[in-house]
Amino acid sequence: MLAAGACRTGSPPEAASGGADSLARPPASAGARAEARNANVIPGIEILIRDSLHLVRGKRVGLITNQSAVTRTGELGADVLARTPGVQLVALFGPEHGIRGNLEAGATFVGGRDTKTGVPVYSLYDRTQRPTAEELANVDVLVFDIQDIGARVYTFVWTMAMAMEEAAKRKIPFVVLDRPNPITAALDGPVMDIEVKTVTQVITGYYTVPLRHGMTAGEIARYYNADAKIGADLHVVPVEGWRPDMWFEDTGLRFVPPSPNIRSVTSALNFTGLVLGEATNVHVGRGTEAPFNYVGAPWLDANRLRESVAKYNLPGVRLTPVQITPTTNPAVDTDYKGQTFTSLRLDITDRRTYRPAYTALVLLSEAKKQNPAQFRIKNTGFTQMLGSHWARAAFDRGDDPREIDRRWQRELAEWDRTERAPYRLYR
Repeated sequence: MLAAGACRTGSPPEAASGGADSLARPPASAGARAEARNANVIPGIEILIRDSLHLVRGKRVGLITNQSAVTRTGELGADVLARTPGVQLVALFGPEHGIRGNLEAGATFVGGRDTKTGVPVYSLYDRTQRPTAEELANVDVLVFDIQDIGARVYTFVWTMAMAMEEAAKRKIPFVVLDRPNPITAALDGPVMDIEVKTVTQVITGYYTVPLRHGMTAGEIARYYNADAKIGADLHVVPVEGWRPDMWFEDTGLRFVPPSPNIRSVTSALNFTGLVLGEATNVHVGRGTEAPFNYVGAPWLDANRLRESVAKYNLPGVRLTPVQITPTTNPAVDTDYKGQTFTSLRLDITDRRTYRPAYTALVLLSEAKKQNPAQFRIKNTGFTQMLGSHWARAAFDRGDDPREIDRRWQRELAEWDRTERAPYRLYR
């Protein structure tokens, strides 16, 4: 069900009629949790065509998108807009991994022209990471439609935020075609302090949200636009029929991997925790059949690690020792290519109670304690992922992860109440 999502001033945004923050409202959907599976959830692109075409009709449209932005029948949103009467699609902008999503993490790509629509394609994962004045010169309205996965470190919503800033500078309306958060609206892990925003590349931590942020792209757009005082002429077209307790499998929509290593909802959920390992020399499954489902390294005794974390009674997950051999494919960016070693596979037994960020914190803390000479933090991104200088200092000291988590929980509750609540769209 949709909620008004009151602004900080206390006045709710108006229906899609312009202004700094407007909301195109589809009819609210009801139904019990038992009826949710295979529900007729409708993504924002279809609601735009059905109810809110006035936002783009008669205008030159720039679309930020990739292969994950599909309709219920699997058709790419860019193709839908390209053939819609009265809509002139003049530019396509691709985020990290490219328009077709086949590039590995961190790889840049050059622009060109889309082979199917003939529309020019521009990269938003190069030296600027945002559309340039030249690229926006012929754009009347900028539209964002990408499936996010609900993790702060995932770059797509921050590509959106940067593009919204550029649109605001040029008085170009900005439209977000919303999609479900595939791992529900639950929160976990650290809230990022704004002071660590620039510790590493900002596109992996652009604003103050938790590691598992529990928001949709449309909600983050509303939050960032108001809280950071961007002043964009923002319009959010909500997804219809989605509720915050619904997992992606409950929606009836097709899961198109939004990037090469997020191949399932399980990988998306695990990513919100195991991404912490990416800044260390602990391997988390890249180059295997199930990225972000493993924790291990050739120097790490997986069986001993499992025994040491037993005292934490980690909820909703079982740790199973298995042998893995990361691929030697040169296109896959991973440690320990071609080496065979035992890792712990994370088998989620209850997604409702499983806490990926806390689980990852415990595993990395114990790995460091057992192997202080071998464990290594590879880059400053670890501080940004942990969200604060205090959390990084606590980890470095070897503080009990339960103590770190207790502070995280207090910060999460405060952020949820004062920061997220005014901008939620779905109840």
